[in-house]
Amino acid sequence: MTQTRTTRLDRGRSALGPALELVHTGQAPTRAVLTAELGVTRATAGAVAAELEALGLITVDAHPTAPVGSQGRPSHRLAIDPAGPVALAAQIHADGYRAALVGLGGRIVATAPGCGIVDADPAQVISEVVEVGAELLRTTGRRCVGAGLAVPSAVAEPEGTALNPLHLAWEAGAPVRDTFRACLAETGVTDQVHGAAVAGFAANDLNVAALAEHRHGAGRGARHLLVVGTGHHGVGGALVLDGRLHTGSSGLALEVGHLTVDPEGRPCHCGSRGCLDVETDPVALFDAAGRTADSGTSLLTQAAELVRTRYADDPGVREAAGRLIDRLGLGLAGLVNILNPDRIVLAGLHRALVEADGERLRGVVADRSLWGRSGSVPVLPSELEHNSLVGAAELAWQPVLDDPIGTLGG
Repeated sequence: MTQTRTTRLDRGRSALGPALELVHTGQAPTRAVLTAELGVTRATAGAVAAELEALGLITVDAHPTAPVGSQGRPSHRLAIDPAGPVALAAQIHADGYRAALVGLGGRIVATAPGCGIVDADPAQVISEVVEVGAELLRTTGRRCVGAGLAVPSAVAEPEGTALNPLHLAWEAGAPVRDTFRACLAETGVTDQVHGAAVAGFAANDLNVAALAEHRHGAGRGARHLLVVGTGHHGVGGALVLDGRLHTGSSGLALEVGHLTVDPEGRPCHCGSRGCLDVETDPVALFDAAGRTADSGTSLLTQAAELVRTRYADDPGVREAAGRLIDRLGLGLAGLVNILNPDRIVLAGLHRALVEADGERLRGVVADRSLWGRSGSVPVLPSELEHNSLVGAAELAWQPVLDDPIGTLGG
């Protein structure tokens, strides 16, 4: 680098992480926007963008062109490098697992599903999903910056243990994070540049889904984002405040599945009755509709498809889905009263419910919450098809976003 560029980069080195996050989340499509968002000079923004390009993270349009009829100098366009590094993402749920490689921008580069039955030994299934992910890395030849695991359980911090895997045959307190890290090392998932085992992270699946929706989906721009959704069984929730997950003092915040929405309702795994967890999940829908799900196929996929294809013309499905919508609305109203979010995003089966009859759902929330009528909290369906996978990758990308040079070397 020239002395001038070195000086500019030194001035803007602390801006590398914020700059990368702006491009990563789609907030800085051009160098002009990057300059304005960072509050730096054009020269400094140019040096920062050039350094991120040298790290193989973004591309900078070398010969920008202006749209026909526009005035002024065209700005260099910034984009995620399509050949850049990836994070290994893994998700385990009651019906199996899936591995993926996810680049910056939340873009899934490659993905592969796994078994239909999850082993009672968490080490066995974690080992299997890591091996699937390692094979994706071998096939694509991509550099891996880290790995993230999403599980259907609250994950306690700092221990990294799954405290309540209610819908898996795992014992409470399974050391999922340490097991994940050990499997990454045993399988040889390393940073190809440094040769060291990549860092591994583990978190609740709805927590990371919320992070993904906030950065790349329906939650973009929200300051206080509440995400509620079903997994293949049960219900979870998460809160993102000013871009960061609110996980509480030990990682266990927002266990919304055990809000009571019908005191005389179905028995819950937690020992109570009528919890959101058992009143608004896929099992509840099939039971209320008097239907039996097909074996060997994802229960979540079947439930969402039933609502999408039969809500309009099947009275039984409409009545069953309406029951779930009303129960869900009660739960959301309570959360609005407590958390006062500026946006709610619904995932899993709840996404299909709000798409089928959002007016009914929003009406229940408005009628039963203190701020529902005056605040008009938007209730939106999630946008990302694999938000838990994308969110698991966000865990692995975070160190890079915090310190690109320190993490990747440069």
